[in-house]
Amino acid sequence: AVLITGSLYDAHGNDPWIQDLRSLICDLWRTRPGMKFSGICVGHQLLGRVLGAKVEPTPGKQWELAHVNMDLTEVGQKLFVTNDTKLALHQMHQDQVSTIPSSNSTDLLSPGTKVHNWASSEHTKIQGLYIRDRLFTSQGHLEIDGPMVHRQLQMRIEAGAITEKNKDEVQYAEQTSHLEHDGELLAAAILRFFHGDDHDIE
Repeated sequence: AVLITGSLYDAHGNDPWIQDLRSLICDLWRTRPGMKFSGICVGHQLLGRVLGAKVEPTPGKQWELAHVNMDLTEVGQKLFVTNDTKLALHQMHQDQVSTIPSSNSTDLLSPGTKVHNWASSEHTKIQGLYIRDRLFTSQGHLEIDGPMVHRQLQMRIEAGAITEKNKDEVQYAEQTSHLEHDGELLAAAILRFFHGDDHDIE
């Protein structure tokens, strides 16, 4: 199994290491049909890009920060083994996967392959991708807590990525970073995916 985590780099960029990682993922996807792939934040975007999805900055380059409530799809409810229609995760991103991959976007996917979006938020409509026995990604984070939100905000402010025009998003993040989130549920869902417990979810 492969798990690709977050990064300060852009998944839609052309940095040499991004290109090398894309090539590696393509090679593994082709040559190891039993291998499972998961990605968080940039990992989600990068796996989407490899499969031909469009990855781009959000409209107006608006940030989605800290505690975000998402609407689960029917597939999402099955993946998280819940009847709830909502899931809350901490977010820290300005880019997004904006299209669902398909066999029309890449030859890595066979015709008829079902690719699901398992959740959406007001800001980001594609919060995670799922292909049975192959792919489970999440735009939201499982590992971030309140103090980490503040550190990540400060890093991005100091780097100039978050500016005065983002003050409303920053204020929201500071006000919601302490709220409980479902990162542990996401971790459990990914582990079930790796273990093969989701085989019956198409």
